[in-house]
Formats: sequence, structure tokens, C-alpha cells
Amino acid sequence: MNSNLNATPSANRVHIAFYGKRNSGKSSIINAITGQQVSIVSNVAGTTTDPVYKPMEIAGIGPCMLIDTAGFDDEGDLGKSRVEKTEVVMQKTDLAVILFTEKGVEEELMWYHALEQKHTIVIPVINKMDCLENPDEFVDAVQKATKQKPVLVSAKTREGIPLLIERLVQQMPEEETKAEITRNLVQEGDSVLLVMPQDIQAPKGRLILPQVQVLRELLDKKCIITSVTTDKLEQGLHSLVEPPKLIITDSQVFRTVYDQKPKESMLTSFSMLYAAYKGDIDYYKEGAAAIDSLTPQSKVLIAECCTHAPLKEDIGREKLPRLLRNRIGQELTIDMVSGMDFGKNLEQYDLIIQCGACMFNRKYVMSRVNLAKEKQIPMTNYGVVLAYLNGILGEVSI
Repeated sequence: MNSNLNATPSANRVHIAFYGKRNSGKSSIINAITGQQVSIVSNVAGTTTDPVYKPMEIAGIGPCMLIDTAGFDDEGDLGKSRVEKTEVVMQKTDLAVILFTEKGVEEELMWYHALEQKHTIVIPVINKMDCLENPDEFVDAVQKATKQKPVLVSAKTREGIPLLIERLVQQMPEEETKAEITRNLVQEGDSVLLVMPQDIQAPKGRLILPQVQVLRELLDKKCIITSVTTDKLEQGLHSLVEPPKLIITDSQVFRTVYDQKPKESMLTSFSMLYAAYKGDIDYYKEGAAAIDSLTPQSKVLIAECCTHAPLKEDIGREKLPRLLRNRIGQELTIDMVSGMDFGKNLEQYDLIIQCGACMFNRKYVMSRVNLAKEKQIPMTNYGVVLAYLNGILGEVSI
């Protein structure tokens, strides 16, 4: 277990995935880039089964997640399962490297175009350059098919590896370097009050990830920060010389905080900030309005990205279902999924409610949003729903 408190969370790292046929050299190239034995290398086809994730720090890119995937030409029932896991990785990939081999490029181009359709930056790479039979002809063929010059490398000799790293740096997604959780809500010198109830869902002795990340970002912005639990909110407000510019609260106590906040203070929640940071806040707000169209015969999907064991008074498994059923009717069908599971028959649902997704990168969350849009299913977020049910969504700053 990595106990380094300074480690960048995986969801905040640029996800760089390597795709190719079995034995195309994906694992060897990752090892050459990192200078470490990250992935097992073998002449046996299909050595990499489940995707291998390696958090790294690369000069020019910063914190990133390198992902080694199974060969997309894997065979048999087990191979099919491995390829399906590789397809899931596509939904998270910010920057893709596809290895082309002289065995034929049809499959590589199929994956290349599939990634492009997901608006993923793709870099074509030709490995084993020292073993190519017709290098010039093959390079020309790949360049013509992809409309960009492939990077020639040899993982064995490390020739071309510095050029590949340079290409990765040059083509890193721009939005990954500029996004801020608190966006333009505050600036240097602003007073911010954090309301953070330490209930059963808060890990003992620690803060949850969104609270840690928001706190760190506010410190980097040179804001003046005060933190209180809900029961100390009134005392915390009275201790301030002036009302805070912004109050950030846990969504579960939205109404309590809203009723006590100074009218000149803006209000938002950690979940709402993440809704805008990781997803499509406008689509989420539209989706929340769909609650008014639900009937006791409707079906709702609650999608949680964490895979923690169910807790008493869990927001996704207990609180939201109770609030929705009290409003719509006890017969309302509510299904729950967690982790990478997102349901295979989304068409049956009248509304999807997504958690803040602090554990996933924006690319993966947006793949869910885009799927919901494609199927014309309203989708929203925990914090947005709680603000809507409390009648204060229009008063919340995003």
C-alpha cells in the first residue's frame, strides 16, 4: 500500500494507455519509459491479462497513470473477457499509444479510430524498429492510414524512447493541466468556510478525498480557510470578522447550512464542485428536473464509483432512495451499481444519479454522461439532487 500522503490521487493523473496485439511490446515500452520493471515481459503471448496501472511522474507531463492492456487480438472465452476489460480502459484514456506491427494493421486501425471517436488523442508507434523487414514501406503505410507520423522505437535498445516521451509531452490533453475544482469562485485572499460533518461515512482519523483536494487547492490559491463540523457552523460564522466569500458544505446538510448562511456568502458543496469538475453540470441540472416527472412505476439507477462496503445511512444506498421514495412513492424502483459497473440495459431507467466520482478521471465520467445522452436518459449527481430536493438548486454557486 502506498502510504505517501503527498501522492497524487489516481483520478487526478493523466491516463496514458498502451494498446496493441499480444507480444507487440506494450509492456516492454512501458518498462523502457519508466526505467522500471512495471509490467511482466515474456515471449508467451497474452502475458498481460488484467490492465496494469502504474502511477508515475514524467517530466513535462507531471503525475500520470500508465496503463498496460491485454492484447486486443486475444482469443477464446478468457481472451474475450480480457478484451472487454481493455475496452473499459478506453473510456478512461486521456492519451493513447497504439503499437503497430507488420502482421497487419486492420485491428490497430479499428482501435485507433474507436479511440478517436471518443475524442482521445492517439499516438501511433512502431516498436521493434530494429527487426522490421520493410521499414520505409511499413512506416509510410501507417502514416497514410493514421494521417500522422508514427514514432519508431525499440524497447530492447531504448532507441526512440526519448522521442516517444517528447511526443507524449507535446500531445498531452490541455484541459487536464488547467482544470480547477473551485474554478473561478474564489481568488487569493478570499475567505472560505468548509462545513465537513464527520459522520459514519468519514474515515476515522482522515478526511474524504474531495475534502482533501478542495482544501489543498484553496491553500494553493492563498485563500483564508476555516473548517467546522455542522454543529459548530453558527459558532464558526460568528468567529469570522466578515461573512465568508464562499461556503462549501457536505451536500447532506445543504438545507441546514443554507438556512444559517449570511445572504452575501455564496454556497456550494463538495459534490456540486465535482459535478462540474468531472462531469457535465448543465446536463446534471436538467436531469434533476426530471425528478418531477417520475412516478411510482419509474426506475432509477444510482451509480456509485466507490466500491466500499455498505454503511449505515449511506447516501447512495440509504438516504437518496429514502428521499426519492418519500417524494415519488414507495413503489419506485431504485437499482444500485458500484465501481466500474454501469449497467448494461440503461434504456430501462428514467433517471441516472451519479456520485461525485472523486475516484475516476473526467474522461471516464464523461463517457458515462455521453452514453446517457446518446440514449436520451436524464442524468444527474448526488449533490445536484440534494440541492434540488431541498429547493435551493437555483441558489447554489457552481
